[in-house]
Amino acid sequence: MKKIISIILCALLIVGAFAGCSSNGNDSKKLGIVCTTFPVYDWVNNVLGDEKDNADVTMLLDSGADLHNYQPTADDMIKVSSCDVFIYVGGESDSWVDDALKNAKNKDMKVINLLDNLGDMAKEEEVVEGMQEEEEEGEEDETEYDEHVWLSVKNASYLAGRIAEVLGEADSKNKAIYTKNADDYQNELDKLDEQYQQTVDSAKTKILLFGDRFPFRYLADDYGIKYYAAFMGCSAETEASFETVTYLAGKVDEFKLGNIMTIETGDGKIAKTIIENTKSKNQKILTLNSMQSTTAKDIQAGVSYLGVMQDNLEVLKTALN
Repeated sequence: MKKIISIILCALLIVGAFAGCSSNGNDSKKLGIVCTTFPVYDWVNNVLGDEKDNADVTMLLDSGADLHNYQPTADDMIKVSSCDVFIYVGGESDSWVDDALKNAKNKDMKVINLLDNLGDMAKEEEVVEGMQEEEEEGEEDETEYDEHVWLSVKNASYLAGRIAEVLGEADSKNKAIYTKNADDYQNELDKLDEQYQQTVDSAKTKILLFGDRFPFRYLADDYGIKYYAAFMGCSAETEASFETVTYLAGKVDEFKLGNIMTIETGDGKIAKTIIENTKSKNQKILTLNSMQSTTAKDIQAGVSYLGVMQDNLEVLKTALN
């Protein structure tokens, strides 16, 4: 796969040489910023604030494609190659980025790898009791990190500050503006963080059970929430085994849970099967939005990172009480 991407890049960069240094290829005065995912795209726009018109911000995964299944197009590669600032998650799903950066046309590009920037705050993938494991691929001693770093409001606040620093390096004349915008945005995120903590502190239970993938480990760890789930957050599995369903149904009964959780991309099938195997069979299914399928159309409709995390907080209030 890497060889194919390298060949494509070499050919495309010849074409891209005519495209100018910014990601829009037309206005070299604009700061070209390319982000892979929606949360990063939204953080960037909050840091830019009123300076949005002086930047060309691109979100690569704008059609609802999941980060884990995304493959860059030829056009995507040219955008990355020519931009001024490139921001990506940095996990296994972004393995294509190494070749893209190695062959980049803009050698002065500023790059932010979210996992690298989190350092010790980045978490390894975790298999908890009862979770269906996948077959090992690649080297056994290779560390795989949980890529869903944006599902921590604390991470979002820290990374927004880091984005402001890098944008200030790329566009020094507006550095003070970016710093001020980041401070204001961080204040909003910190207030939301406090609301999450208060919600969990006052909750009847601190346990979530997902009949689905579980991409919310960062959020759960932030507030001391214990969780059970059918699959890891990055799992490609869609069918749970009898043992997994039975185990999770048993935990619902043991802790007298009134709700089974799913994520926005799930069909609820596993959650329904778990409910059918509980004693009371009357649990409700609640959905938390992991922002893995946010589209350009959603953004035009006003969807924002803060808005989604505020909605998730309301769901959490119900789930834990």
